Amino acid sequence: MFSLRRTSAIVLRQFYLMQGSPARVVPLFAWVALDMVTWGFITKYLNAVSGSGFNFVPSLLGAVLLWDFFVRVMQGVTTTFFEDVWSRNFLNIFATPLSISEYVSGMVLSSIATSSIGLVVMLVLATAAFGLSFFFYGVLLVPYLLVLFLFGISLGIIGCGIVLRLGPASEWFIWPIPALISPFAGVFYPLSTLPGWMRFLSRLLPPSYVFESMRSIVQKRPGSPFALLWGAALDVVFLLLASWFFRSIYRHAVRTGLIARYSAESLS
Repeated sequence: MFSLRRTSAIVLRQFYLMQGSPARVVPLFAWVALDMVTWGFITKYLNAVSGSGFNFVPSLLGAVLLWDFFVRVMQGVTTTFFEDVWSRNFLNIFATPLSISEYVSGMVLSSIATSSIGLVVMLVLATAAFGLSFFFYGVLLVPYLLVLFLFGISLGIIGCGIVLRLGPASEWFIWPIPALISPFAGVFYPLSTLPGWMRFLSRLLPPSYVFESMRSIVQKRPGSPFALLWGAALDVVFLLLASWFFRSIYRHAVRTGLIARYSAESLS
């Protein structure tokens, strides 16, 4: 039976780790703050030199904020998992009555906590320092964040499964995933600028619908609610696939005994 108490133990462990290590706390807000400052000044510079009257703040700085939120969500999941990888703690974790669903739920709750810190920092900086008003996006800001959150959770779980199967050294395959996806998601430009094969892949990624809708609002064109609904439906598909993938990898690792031989380099 699913136990919220055992799930909360995963979150509590992350809290204790951060409490005893400022090096774990600073990255929660430092990198997103740096991104906000850098892109904030870029947008102000573009506003000054373009002469077109177009406001780059809600289009570019808003896109950076939403994309950074997605990255923080994904890394919130994977970092929670990597803490057990780095400490070789799997045997201790899974020798307890903790189920795989409780463990994954704990990673998701940890990600909610850590990504919320980054989101608050970004909102404060973008609003106070660069005048980004989120009333510009209206109530659509909530589904934007929700679609990106669910996709970040899905990719985080998939990344954890890859590392569980291939070993700790494969974590370096996981960190670049957001950078590899961003050209297809159309974070800074419309999908119409992409070649056909890239547009096809973009339509399979939920974030592409968020950023297309955001650009429509910035250009004062009505966004399509059906596009966001389609993005949310894709999120559900990704989340189900991610859960199935991680559970399959975990069962394989337990059945073959690989989890007991989890070394610093690989599972072999």
